[in-house]
Amino acid sequence: QVQLVESGGGLVQAGGSLRLSCLASGRTFSMYAMGWFRQAPGKEREFAAAISRSGGSTDYADSVKGRFTISRDNAKDTVYLQMNSLKPEDTAVYYCAAGITVDYRRKFVAAGEYDYWGQGTSVTVSS
Repeated sequence: QVQLVESGGGLVQAGGSLRLSCLASGRTFSMYAMGWFRQAPGKEREFAAAISRSGGSTDYADSVKGRFTISRDNAKDTVYLQMNSLKPEDTAVYYCAAGITVDYRRKFVAAGEYDYWGQGTSVTVSS
């Protein structure tokens, strides 16, 4: 069992930045590929970013590529999402997720590949 707790959300003006954090507890963090998803009001949850166990491989949705950066610190059991040049359409609840894998290079894009989810942190970008 893994518990995930997100933090760092809030209200920011368009063009601003936020850094989300997700602290994991309960199992060996380095055994999990990690991801960030988001769900805007009235829309389905969508993939934002993913990172492999080692942190050496990342993937991004086209909508955030070049603006968001996912990273992890396995010593701190934490994954981050640095969000720059925020737009009103980035407004959503952001969730981190953990998926166990034996392949340290693998990362997951599909929500169904993740085993554990956090409760989410809300991000609102005003225009």
